[in-house]
Amino acid sequence: MSDTAAPRAGAKQWWGLAVLVIPSTLLFMMLTILFLAAPNLAADLNPSSTQLLWILDIYGFVMAGFLVAMGVLGDRIGKRLLMVIGAILFAAVSIAAALTTIPELMIVWRAVLGLAAAMMVPATIGLIFVLFADAKQRGVAIGVWAGGISAGVALGPLLSGLLLEAFGWQATFLVAVPIMALVAIAAPILVPEHRDPSARIDLFSALLLVAGLLAIIYGIKRFAAQEPAGPSIGLLVAGALIGLWFVIRQLRAKQPLLDVRLFANRTVSGALAVFLLSAAALGGVYSLFTQYLQQVQGLSPLQAGLSILPAAAVLIVVSTLSPVLARRFRPGNVIAIGLLTQVVGYILFTQLDAGTGLALVIASFVITYPGVAPSMALTTDLVVSSVPPEKAGGASGLATTANDLGISLGVAVIGSVGVAAYRGNIDGTLPEGLPPEAAAAASDSIDGALVSAGELPGALGGQLVEAAQAAFTGGLNTAAIVSAVVAAVAAIIAATRLRHVRPTGEAAQEPAAPATDEATH
Repeated sequence: MSDTAAPRAGAKQWWGLAVLVIPSTLLFMMLTILFLAAPNLAADLNPSSTQLLWILDIYGFVMAGFLVAMGVLGDRIGKRLLMVIGAILFAAVSIAAALTTIPELMIVWRAVLGLAAAMMVPATIGLIFVLFADAKQRGVAIGVWAGGISAGVALGPLLSGLLLEAFGWQATFLVAVPIMALVAIAAPILVPEHRDPSARIDLFSALLLVAGLLAIIYGIKRFAAQEPAGPSIGLLVAGALIGLWFVIRQLRAKQPLLDVRLFANRTVSGALAVFLLSAAALGGVYSLFTQYLQQVQGLSPLQAGLSILPAAAVLIVVSTLSPVLARRFRPGNVIAIGLLTQVVGYILFTQLDAGTGLALVIASFVITYPGVAPSMALTTDLVVSSVPPEKAGGASGLATTANDLGISLGVAVIGSVGVAAYRGNIDGTLPEGLPPEAAAAASDSIDGALVSAGELPGALGGQLVEAAQAAFTGGLNTAAIVSAVVAAVAAIIAATRLRHVRPTGEAAQEPAAPATDEATH
């Protein structure tokens, strides 16, 4: 059917798009919304530094692990139905999380929120294709959806700052309740149902994927916490073996949950590697930076959110310009330049100390943050356009998974590096005369140090604050070095693995490559 013959969407369909975009924005906002809330949450729940990292990153891991499986489940039982179930579950668990006072239970609730998010995200993009038959309108709708997601990731901390200033960390969870209630009520009215009864879901593969990821991440975090090496190595080995089991299972399956053969396509593998690494480099530094603004620079949550706003604004501008630049220059080069800009920003982060002026701090982030925009804006299209049409759904699922997984990996791995560096830095710099409990709390995290400092006599408390702030800044410096290396590797991959991809819309001058190694875009 031609584009002209396809029915055009009316007002009802565009309102339906709003019902899909608003929760999608919120779901991706939840990846970063707790970054600013971390100090407040830590003060009330008193988690260890490792538990705090789990609270921050478990949402993204579970969401990434179940995205593809939930996409298939939505095909089986109905995309709209699964989205409504996910919205109700998300709202209920958000209330439970807001009432939680136990860090272990908070980790559980964040994991369940990740599962609910995984139910909703594939349904939202799938239902856009149902709502918009006209190709041009559908392109606009997908652009609005993608822009909403980018804005969610970018503006999460700002919303968090506003909510924290007015209410408390609990509001960062409760904000989801009215939005999800709106989805549950409006979706059956404005969005049509769509299902494919022949779809087959492989829940066991999804569990293998999540289990492998969590085992590897837990092993890395144990190393950062300086736990005994034996169990940590065991977890890493177990995670790797589970991952191998998952890959073998996908290769043998007639309808794999995740088509790992797509990675044979150099555009797919190159773009996804770049996306994951760039998001990981940013995620780790981002989470530490938001804490640095509050606990070292002494900003309120709202002031910290506003300090991030200039970088978020530049990110949105660069995201908009990136597809335009990709029409004139090779996308791989556009992405590589963005990542090299990030490297410069991370190098600036290595120079920050506890006394650095706020203007330089903000400027460093303005250089760093937008550098991820070209990979965010271009990789999904690169991936989807380089595979046969029948594999486009699986390819887009891979791109979304790479984004979630990258940010969460960054928080987990690079965040753990920052925590380990903090502990190494603070050891031997604690002031003399500290009570054992205060020394233990300060050695674990800056949150513990600041809480303990408030309970000590003036001079001793001030010395502890100074030592903790210096140690945390050193941890941020170390994490920035790791992120700079990761971003540099991603830039090299973009410039080499994607060098065959021509500017968007430019006809390839070489013969078409086979499906496993597309050379055109």
